[in-house]
Amino acid sequence: MLRNRIYYGLKPLIPRPIRMEVRRRIAARTRESATGVWPIMPGSERPPEGWPGWPDGKKFALVLTHDVENRTGLEKARRLADLERDMGFRSSFNFIPEGSYKDPAELREELVRNGFEVAVHELNHDGRLYQSRMEFTDKTKKINGYLGEWGAVGFRSGFMRSNLDWHHELEIHYDMSTFDTDPFEPQPYGRHTIFPFWVPRPDTNHESQITNHSGGSSPGYVELPYTLPQDSTLFLLLREETPKIWIHKLDWIAAHGGMALVNVHPDYCHFDNDRPSKGTYPVARYRDFLQYVAERYRSEFWQPLPSQLAAFVGKLSPQPILRRAKRVCMVTHSFYETDNRVTRYATTLVARGDAVDVLALRRSPELPEEEMIEGVRVFRIQDRFEKGEQTKFAYLWPLLRFLRASMRWVTRRHASEPYDLLHIHNVPDFMVFAGWYPKLTGARVILDIHDIVPEFFASKFGILPKGLTFALLCWMERASAAFAHHVIIANDLWLEKYALRTRTAGRCTAFINNVDSSVFTRRARRRDDGKLIVLFPGGLQWHQGVDIALRAFTQVRAELPHCEFHIYGDGNAKESLVRLAADLGLDGSVRFFKPRSVREIAAIMAEADLGVVPKRADSFGNEAYSTKIMEFMAVGVPVVVSSTKVDRYYFDDSVVRFFPSGDAQGLARQMLAVLRDAEMRREMVRRASEYVATHCWESRKADYLTLVDSLCATDVALPTPVLAQKAA
Repeated sequence: MLRNRIYYGLKPLIPRPIRMEVRRRIAARTRESATGVWPIMPGSERPPEGWPGWPDGKKFALVLTHDVENRTGLEKARRLADLERDMGFRSSFNFIPEGSYKDPAELREELVRNGFEVAVHELNHDGRLYQSRMEFTDKTKKINGYLGEWGAVGFRSGFMRSNLDWHHELEIHYDMSTFDTDPFEPQPYGRHTIFPFWVPRPDTNHESQITNHSGGSSPGYVELPYTLPQDSTLFLLLREETPKIWIHKLDWIAAHGGMALVNVHPDYCHFDNDRPSKGTYPVARYRDFLQYVAERYRSEFWQPLPSQLAAFVGKLSPQPILRRAKRVCMVTHSFYETDNRVTRYATTLVARGDAVDVLALRRSPELPEEEMIEGVRVFRIQDRFEKGEQTKFAYLWPLLRFLRASMRWVTRRHASEPYDLLHIHNVPDFMVFAGWYPKLTGARVILDIHDIVPEFFASKFGILPKGLTFALLCWMERASAAFAHHVIIANDLWLEKYALRTRTAGRCTAFINNVDSSVFTRRARRRDDGKLIVLFPGGLQWHQGVDIALRAFTQVRAELPHCEFHIYGDGNAKESLVRLAADLGLDGSVRFFKPRSVREIAAIMAEADLGVVPKRADSFGNEAYSTKIMEFMAVGVPVVVSSTKVDRYYFDDSVVRFFPSGDAQGLARQMLAVLRDAEMRREMVRRASEYVATHCWESRKADYLTLVDSLCATDVALPTPVLAQKAA
């Protein structure tokens, strides 16, 4: 995070008390935005493929480590070791070879004699080890000398900075420079696993085992990420007064058979006879944690030294190699929390361990500019509190501003933390050029076509298909498609037209808005108010035909007075729709609501009695696939749908009820038929549920992940069979 990088860059210039106060303020804000990924990262509990479990059937592994950062820590190391030994534990002490204290040879030897272990903690602990590959290589020679002199086989970097590829230059069996999840670190992106894993040297076949110092170059090493928060984070930055977060996460790790690895600094502990200070915490908190482990789990856990655990992992076959987490940036001129298509992609990537940043709009000033949502880091880089899109320029200007802002943001972030993939969503198509710098430096670019722009713009502003503006839009469409490595398009009807018009056949794939069945699922009804609720959730534009539904509802309400029409959404037609409802005398029975987040709207939809999707077939809506249809089907609500070309392509009369597009009386007849016939509703819901089971996002997300991995792995176009697969 930028705040952390600024802090660490200025650290040498700032007195320690001020530094700590600054860090505490940063940590407090970070904690608010990271509740969904810290201290537990969802998905990190998945074991590596073929994981055999721990030796002797133990439930989990517990690894204790200590970084000794200054003379104070050196003076307290013996007391910390004595505390652990008295309780039956052993640990690793990691010393800085050329830091603020001299090489503690006598202490190292004493610790090893007593069953502990020593490892190398960087070289100088000045934060400069990774400034350049040349500097790292020069310092590696010294680090390897200390490893050999100390008989050590482990390493941990300073400030938890790391480059696992560079670490192959170290003569080590294991490294401890990463974590599963820790947004408080200067490099906040973790490895998203609570298991140790093998890091193979790129030029090996991954089958050789760890070698010792005299055995020549190692084919790889074992990475041991810390999985319990550091003591300095818990007790000094966040000012926790008990080890309850350690205990809570330990129980979670134990339940999933993982590795609980903690880093406790003797520098920050104050023992019974020490004077307390703002820079220390009572060592009793660590003692209480160890006591809990000993009493709660007794003989159920394995407590190896890091070298023993590394030896165990190194001998596994196959070795547990962690897929390198990809860094992905998504750019969307929309509200992330309500954009089902974007959230579905982003959460799918995060669930398998990738790091995803999303640049989006901010709907209201109450929303934070930066927020962690289900593991996705959302940056709201432009406000959009009011809509002013009645003219072409009023529509275009915010898009150009967003392009400029996203281009600058992506370029800066990619320069410091490179992305593997940019997944950029239209409207507009030209937003894809926000990724020019990442593409220039090797990142891959996906352009995702939510709406086919020339037709969308023509429908919105009444532009003739043969006019100059339409031709310019088609030219921009071609230029944007040519810039992208691959194009995703939102339905199969558009696929052929778009591929032909942009000459992208062979690198264009259709992904419809498959419903996310983990969010949109049937649930018990809680509403019992005697009302019938008709629902429309979505954009309020002319092509959506909500005005048709309002006119139809006048007849529905006349025959079913206890029926209400609820509309959730926003758009440039909202004011006219509110006026129309009043003119039709529907005040009180038609209610307009602000848009809600994806999960909120799923719960709202599940409480409805009927969904309506009244798009106009004589407009852009004729070929624009509506996500709402399958979402209603997934939550067990029958839906009446306009007979458009795209919806007839994907659905039939067994799962939805169609009405002639634009026919308000026809819509009213179908709404009344469904609302009055309970058996019809049950049958529609049953068949729709079967349809959703075979057409949900679960059936397609593997194709999306394969596409992402293939793009990031090669410069060669994907084979046609993968790309030509029909979406439904």
